[in-house]
Amino acid sequence: MSLRHTVRTSALLALMLAMVWAVPSFAINKEFNQTYPLQPGGSFELQNVNGAVEVQGWDRDEVEVHAVKTAEKNESDLERVSIEVNAKPDSVAIATRYPQNEGVENLVFNNFSTGTNTNELKQANNTFQWLDNFSKVVGRHTMKFGGEFHYDQVNVNPIAQFNGNFLFTGSETGVDFADFLLGIPSQYNQSQLNPFYGRNKYSGLFAQDGWRVRPTLTLNFGLRWDRIEPWYEKYNQISTTEPGKQSVVFPGAPVGILYPTDPGVRRTLAPPGDEFSPRFGISYSPDLSTDSFFGKLLGGPGKTSLRAGFGMYYTSIEALTLGVLAANAPYGTTFSSPAPPLFYNPFVTASNGNDPGQPFPVTFAPLNSSSRHPDPNVDWTQYVPITGIPAYPVSNRIPYTEQYMLSMERQVGNNTLFSASYVGNQSHRLLVLVESNPGDPALCLSLPGCGPFKETESGTRGPLGANFGSDTNQSTIGNSNYNALELSLRHTSKTLQLFASYTYSKSLDQSSNVGEQVNPIDPALSYALSAFDVKHNFVVSYAYELPMEHLFGVSNRWTKGWTISGITHFSSGFPVTLLNYGDNSLLGAEPNGINNYGVDEPQYVPGPLELNSNPRNGRSYFNTSLFSLQPLGDPGNAKRRFFYGPGIDNYDMALLKSVSLTESKSLQFRFEGFNIFNHAQFYGPASVNGNINSSSFGEVVSAAAPRLMQAAIKFIF
Repeated sequence: MSLRHTVRTSALLALMLAMVWAVPSFAINKEFNQTYPLQPGGSFELQNVNGAVEVQGWDRDEVEVHAVKTAEKNESDLERVSIEVNAKPDSVAIATRYPQNEGVENLVFNNFSTGTNTNELKQANNTFQWLDNFSKVVGRHTMKFGGEFHYDQVNVNPIAQFNGNFLFTGSETGVDFADFLLGIPSQYNQSQLNPFYGRNKYSGLFAQDGWRVRPTLTLNFGLRWDRIEPWYEKYNQISTTEPGKQSVVFPGAPVGILYPTDPGVRRTLAPPGDEFSPRFGISYSPDLSTDSFFGKLLGGPGKTSLRAGFGMYYTSIEALTLGVLAANAPYGTTFSSPAPPLFYNPFVTASNGNDPGQPFPVTFAPLNSSSRHPDPNVDWTQYVPITGIPAYPVSNRIPYTEQYMLSMERQVGNNTLFSASYVGNQSHRLLVLVESNPGDPALCLSLPGCGPFKETESGTRGPLGANFGSDTNQSTIGNSNYNALELSLRHTSKTLQLFASYTYSKSLDQSSNVGEQVNPIDPALSYALSAFDVKHNFVVSYAYELPMEHLFGVSNRWTKGWTISGITHFSSGFPVTLLNYGDNSLLGAEPNGINNYGVDEPQYVPGPLELNSNPRNGRSYFNTSLFSLQPLGDPGNAKRRFFYGPGIDNYDMALLKSVSLTESKSLQFRFEGFNIFNHAQFYGPASVNGNINSSSFGEVVSAAAPRLMQAAIKFIF
């Protein structure tokens, strides 16, 4: 599809040429002719226009636009292309839009969403990699060396909330769907952005030595060096925020937003990491005689193995950190309503009618601006207040994990192996989202009209100030730890294979995924159970050959080959995640499409939780009377997760019959049952609704699949 147009203005403009698309003989055309007033010296702007552009001199204070919309096949395509005109006395802007995702507007509720998909991604990746490893055995030493380099390109043409989406959380009535029926959304988000070209480089070297000190003792030493860079963008279309600093790349930008090549800002924003990580391991098998007490306890030579290990592991920075920086001013924009908007006009605040105007479409800055080639001509009024930036701070460092373990394996008899292990890890500098321009609750409480979601318009935000709304930092300040006792028993005989394992563990973190913000005042307040933590987990799997030939006293192809197998699983549930979509904290840490939740939590009065051991009775899973909305100016005292949801008690079984056809061919008949006893399994990370803004707060809202039976025939050859 192409658009040809002729423009005449009151000022003499140079002839501008663009690529002309070949139009086949069956093309369908539709003309557009319009005249708009334009003062002498006024500006005229074109956006998203394909085809030839002809500009002629004109002796009147007006601009006359003649355009032709052209479609190659379908007349309906002409109607889908819109020509939008923003005409003012001193400027006229013309933009064409091709809304490929037409349909019902995307609506997001607390537990579901509906409408058209707001996000679409066209992506092409290239990876250039070199690696080599070398190993050599010298006496009792097995030495290994190696290196690796790779250069990654991620080329993205995204459609991210181009048509906008509404968020309903119950901020007006306490019930999300009731707010929808009243036409009062909690928030509206919309973006406009350029194609994006991510780049990343990685280098690594390692050396390792396995030293067999004795036949029963082996030591392993290793050292790895990693040079890990954060991602950068080919045309520097990324930014960061630092309060009080003025950009040199864009001298007209609001104080606080910086770009690659600004003083102290690398092309990767944060510096790369040159990290050394040691590893150590030991394996020992006691060869004590069974004549001694410890020899009997350990089973004698070769029956017991002891292992221990420690290692540091640095992790690469995920490409998502760069992807979410798309749509940052002045190469894109994200509008997040500063307060609940009108449903029919989402750029107007519902409570007071404040109308900042329609911010779309936005004129982007030319690419490749730098401190050597600054751009002072950007119109920053179209971006202010800058909202929704997930900046990557220049102070970020490379995340790492320290892993450690101690284990014992003991052979019992000829067919049974028992093991006991302690495993753990400590992770530091984890990437988390934290509000970079929070509101001041005390100041908000002192100002008439200030309240939840009104921090931007009331001017209570800092330290970035009034030119910024709710923005976040992708900060490497997160921590987590995991510790577990692992027990297992494996038995293998002619007719029975049995494996049983039990894990007792605990995992803690400040944020289990990028959608969970941490408290901007004190990140330690967000430290709680991990969303994926399972305290107790017991699994038994087995396969037993049924003795049909002994039962019937006949041995043939019909009595041989019968097997019963299954998996039995008992475990405690996942932690219940408590949510509060409100803003009684007056911090203004708003969801913006990257972070799904703010930082507010319910207010909790300690007392018996009264967990419902049988959710089939329809009662609440926990005592909801202990929870309420927190007072204004308070983030809420409940931990994000501190108790567990329903567990699982599940049995999967299968009956198998193998029939030999020839020496190399056989048939296997399988009859399988999942959740064979049809227990209601209210199990899963979201099985209990922890959203205090929801009418179903505290209720069990999902269950695992019921009993499923299936039969199959497998031909083996």
